[in-house]
Amino acid sequence: MTFRVEAAVAGRGLDVALRVGAAETVAVMGPNGAGKSTLLDVIAGLLRPEHGEAELNGRSLFHTADGTWLPPHQRGTALLAQEPLLFPHLSAVDNVAFGPRSAGLARSAAREQAMRWLAEVEAADLVERRPAELSGGQAQRVAIARALAADPALLLLDEPMAALDVQSAPLLRRLLKRVLADRPAIIITHDALDALMLADRVVVLEGGRIVEEGPTREVLERPRSAFAAGLAGLNFVPGTLRGDGVLAGELTVHGPGEGLAHQDRKRAELKHPELQPDRPGVAVFPPSAVSVYLTDAHGSPRNSFPVTITDLEPHGDGIRVRGGGLAADITTAASADLGLAPGMRVYFVVKASAVAIYAA
Repeated sequence: MTFRVEAAVAGRGLDVALRVGAAETVAVMGPNGAGKSTLLDVIAGLLRPEHGEAELNGRSLFHTADGTWLPPHQRGTALLAQEPLLFPHLSAVDNVAFGPRSAGLARSAAREQAMRWLAEVEAADLVERRPAELSGGQAQRVAIARALAADPALLLLDEPMAALDVQSAPLLRRLLKRVLADRPAIIITHDALDALMLADRVVVLEGGRIVEEGPTREVLERPRSAFAAGLAGLNFVPGTLRGDGVLAGELTVHGPGEGLAHQDRKRAELKHPELQPDRPGVAVFPPSAVSVYLTDAHGSPRNSFPVTITDLEPHGDGIRVRGGGLAADITTAASADLGLAPGMRVYFVVKASAVAIYAA
């Protein structure tokens, strides 16, 4: 059971090729306006691309070259949006039974199927309630049951946790992890926790194009895009590989290879050919590894970056200091001792051993 799509929507700047394997969940992530919802609309049949094709389990959903275009209800996909969009005049069980009934199932059989799916999403006690009588989390559980009762070959989820409170979201994540285990799905999310819990693979969209993709943990541990680094809470400096570091304009970030003898560096480059000089590379390091000084600090071996503070934010039990596109996490006491304030010129210092350097 597989899905593939290639689609271009010139008016929205989308140009994407994507595959989803059998029982695979792919998280599509990216900044606002990157084209995530446009991609789902194309797959669901709500938007026609200028060029492209899509195939689900060997069946063509659309092919612009030969004019093939299946309407949404014939595609075998189900779209779960941020809002549950339940029929207000129907009970929970009748909402869930709507799909099976539309497919021709007898009323009793459709109700039986609806009851099974309501139980699956832990909503069996909501059977006769109408949407106005449901909380946000309850309504979203019923919406999931309704989508699954239609037995979709591909499930599309557009930020299903976005409108939920902090108490409802964890339950919904657990439910989705269970029900997505045996079916292909594409989920749009801005939340790294959603990706870690639900997705086998992450695709990062920026400007309507895929800029990064790979296994979820790998993308978050070794991000190659600023967006993925932001999700993982890491400082991200793209540039050009130079010796043991990355050159980014006037800024050079040294990694743990700093101080190696010339022969040792050559051996490292042979072992890791992707780190050879003059190739695009990135330097990544956590804000917790960054110290803040009022004067330039030197040590063995350290990176020291002059920055102007733009923001001071509460972060956990400390303060996150932002400046120069970088972030440092320090204690509240340290911030007070240094007298930090927006507009101040300071130095962000990070040991080379805390920096990861890899090819972009």
